[in-house]
Amino acid sequence: LNCCEGDILLLLDSSGSVSSYEFSRLLHFLSELLLPFSLGRGQVRAGLLQVGTEPHLEFGLDAHSTQPGLQGALHRTRQLQGDTNTEAALRQAQGLLARAGAGDELELPKVLVWLTDGVHPGMVDGPMAELRRAGVFLLAVSTGHGNYQVLQRVVTPPIESHLYFVDIDDISIITEDLREAIIELIHVERLRVVQVSSHSAMLQWRPVLGSNTDFYSFLHYSSVLPGGGQPNGGASSGGQYHRRTLPGDASWVELSGLQPDTIYTASLTPNSQSNHDYLNTLSVTFTTQPEVLSPAVVTVADSGPDRVRVSWGPLQTEHVQRYQIEYGALPSGQVHTVRLHGHQNSTLLTGLEPDTQYLVTVSALYSTGKEKAMSVKACTQEGRMCVGVFL
Repeated sequence: LNCCEGDILLLLDSSGSVSSYEFSRLLHFLSELLLPFSLGRGQVRAGLLQVGTEPHLEFGLDAHSTQPGLQGALHRTRQLQGDTNTEAALRQAQGLLARAGAGDELELPKVLVWLTDGVHPGMVDGPMAELRRAGVFLLAVSTGHGNYQVLQRVVTPPIESHLYFVDIDDISIITEDLREAIIELIHVERLRVVQVSSHSAMLQWRPVLGSNTDFYSFLHYSSVLPGGGQPNGGASSGGQYHRRTLPGDASWVELSGLQPDTIYTASLTPNSQSNHDYLNTLSVTFTTQPEVLSPAVVTVADSGPDRVRVSWGPLQTEHVQRYQIEYGALPSGQVHTVRLHGHQNSTLLTGLEPDTQYLVTVSALYSTGKEKAMSVKACTQEGRMCVGVFL
């Protein structure tokens, strides 16, 4: 499954009240429950905390990023025996889940799945309430038939999909239902902007389509359109919006030809011929960066008695047709001109007079007809340079 992102902490009763047969069946159940998930950061992270006289962290949330590693760890898990100290285990779970989200750019969903035989659960209401207040979703599976009121109080509603009572021999019948309940909590539908400049943006999403006949309908448009036009085409035919169709296995798209310092909204609609469930349209709003016209900086280096190297930036090959460099000795020397292609960002000026101050002007001619210029002073003085910048 490549549809989910979040943390799943399994709280497993490993005390002496659970028979070795029941314990092995619970481990097999967990193995089947987690098997379809893609693991690791940006996907699903799973940890296992055992309940005994003292809690034991079998493996943490960052321990396994592959299914073979996770399945092997579950297979190697040994029962603790001892008392059922669920309260202590819940306190440790609080710390684990709190640390798991520290520093994350996005607050990811966290799910705690408690597997118990229902015998002597202890004073769990307080710790469970604290977990819920911290935003943790609480689900429970009981292989016994006692303490229903306690379990009903602590799980996150709705009880119908978050609380299960089942005989250990029949536990496999709830695997799919419990997995679907977890997926509902950690399902990710997010269209993200991963890169943006003044004229382009890169958008990324988690694939939800699979069939060769599936496709995405993609639309992007600026929030303020010429003439007040809207994407539905009501007010103006000159609105800057675009539609395109992307293949079902696509997970990113690059938008080009955008306007600088402009707000854009992009939307992505999955269209599936094989999955008849409703798939939500994803949307994201972003602002392109202000345009920095070249030349924004001009530098002089490699100065000698009769030469200087002039460099400028940023290089904008898609928009600048050519550069023109004009230079002359101050205060009123003859002006010389050098013309260069738009893909060049430096040139060596030669044949200069020694110990002389020059005014050097770099001008950019854009394909739109716009021009931008910047001037500097450069000195050919005993191999040293003196520079002053003028916009």
